[in-house]
Amino acid sequence: MAEITFEIVEHLLILSESPRGWTKEVNIVSWNGRQPKLDIREWDESHEKMGKGVTLNKEELLKIKELLDEMDLDALEIG
Repeated sequence: MAEITFEIVEHLLILSESPRGWTKEVNIVSWNGRQPKLDIREWDESHEKMGKGVTLNKEELLKIKELLDEMDLDALEIG
């Protein structure tokens, strides 16, 4: 299996921290030397281990931004 490489180009935000000390973060990450993307996932304290996450290119991020701008977040029935 090929090794996955990554570089956290810019740390943007910690969304939450789990009881085991991992943090759910929003970062700009370059995976395997490719163009950096917005990345949302859990990381261990040393940023050596990571959980499953999602990466978004600029076009995808703009679509989510449009959606959030149009939504009434107070009306959402989520925890």
